[in-house]
Amino acid sequence: MSLEQLEAGSRVFNPGRTAAWLAKQVELAVGSVDLSISQYRILGLLDQGSAMSSSLAEQLAVRPPSVTAVIDGLVTRGLVERTHSEDDRRRISLRLTAEGQSVLEAADRAAAERLEHIAGMLGSTRSSGRAMDNLSLWHQALVAHRAARERR
Repeated sequence: MSLEQLEAGSRVFNPGRTAAWLAKQVELAVGSVDLSISQYRILGLLDQGSAMSSSLAEQLAVRPPSVTAVIDGLVTRGLVERTHSEDDRRRISLRLTAEGQSVLEAADRAAAERLEHIAGMLGSTRSSGRAMDNLSLWHQALVAHRAARERR
């Protein structure tokens, strides 16, 4: 079946539904390295530097107990380490372990391969490249959105 035939039989493009569908594809890809999408998101944030659970919860737009449960699993697997702050022992920071970094890199590769495979269904290298480039634009928009929210 051609792309035109598929498009003719599909409903009208809906950006929200397409983004959700795309997120599911990433979820399936990271599942191949035994990560949930929540775990993947947390490892990705920790790759940018250590953080506290409350900060992660805010960045993920979830309640702190939800993050704690996911982090407990990551700590148990040896992917994340909890450390007490030098100046305030009540504050606990989280950081990726070497194993966590390795699993994150494998998950990144799996997600990229799956998305590139799906983009390849467009038929031409130019179109598939454009699809991947557009994801880069969404990344830039999301970074700008986060920065604007942090300034408030």
